[in-house]
Amino acid sequence: MTVKRGGSIDELYARVSALPSKDRHLFEQIFDLNVAAGEIVPAEAMRPWLVAQFGSLEAVRQQRIVKIVNRVTLEGALFNALRARRPLQAPPLDGDMRHRITDRAGCDFCHPETNTPADPFGRIRGKHCITASNVAKSDGWHGVIVFDEHHPLRFTASQVADYVDTAQEWARAAHRADPAACYPFFLWNCLWRSGASIVHGHAQMELTQATHYARVESWRQAALRYLGQHGSDYFSDLVAVHRVLGLSVTRGSATILPSLTPVKEKETLILARRLDSDLKSALYHVLHTFVDHLQVQSFNLVLYQPPLSNTVEDWTGFPYIFRIVDRGSVESITSDVGAMEFFAQSVVISDPYHLTDALLSTNKEEIQ
Repeated sequence: MTVKRGGSIDELYARVSALPSKDRHLFEQIFDLNVAAGEIVPAEAMRPWLVAQFGSLEAVRQQRIVKIVNRVTLEGALFNALRARRPLQAPPLDGDMRHRITDRAGCDFCHPETNTPADPFGRIRGKHCITASNVAKSDGWHGVIVFDEHHPLRFTASQVADYVDTAQEWARAAHRADPAACYPFFLWNCLWRSGASIVHGHAQMELTQATHYARVESWRQAALRYLGQHGSDYFSDLVAVHRVLGLSVTRGSATILPSLTPVKEKETLILARRLDSDLKSALYHVLHTFVDHLQVQSFNLVLYQPPLSNTVEDWTGFPYIFRIVDRGSVESITSDVGAMEFFAQSVVISDPYHLTDALLSTNKEEIQ
């Protein structure tokens, strides 16, 4: 069938209803979709303010909220684009982001071999980065990938690939030193909105024992339950559903999926069966689109991957999966998460269809 591109999340119910029965069944096998109507009765005195803030009274009188839950992983999101225009009363931070970043040039991470600790097995030197041992660890093996480039939002395709490769080499070195530690986790927090404590560009790598980190393990178990219930591979079906809905971008053997159940703004998944050049190229494609086309200033990025050695649990078919999420303006002191995100399900304003359009329109020559 011809996949319709463009549109918005508000049209998702109609898109799903129009799918051939086989595709609609697959969607409903993974996702639960509901559309709620939100209605307000504005006080007369506030009507001029509502028009100025939201464009019209009708925009707020009748609101359309799209609720999606992933039946397999039990993750979900509530979409209402109107929330992007709600008033934020917390004042912005003073100063300019570029100055706050460049003023820190010459920091400890600019001289990692003298100003950061090493791991017991030493350091791994990449083409564009070097490893250090995290001075305040969150697990027994916790390393830092210190980028040669100080500015955290400047990176090329070659640099991004090298950061991933160096992190993998660090994990293998830590595993050789401690064979019981075999579950790797790559994470990249960019700037303070993401939780980064250091401005200088860096990523992190952890290696844990006994079982993978809880959220990774929950996806593994969910995929196995799905296989047992439906006799098919969950991740392949997830890609297929996004594809028929016009929410996928292919880059070689890797597939980019703007998430239907984002944990937060613009969450994008990148899946591949191998951690190869296609997957790393797709990762750069997403980061390049985020930073240079969508003006993302701060992000979180992680890699879900199988263990480095055989384990008692079954990892058959589990792919390599990058998850990337936008964390909002670094100038804002208003948090982008609240009680809903912690204890219910995510509330988001970014539209996965708009994100798909941006990913498709990024000039391929720009990302070579």
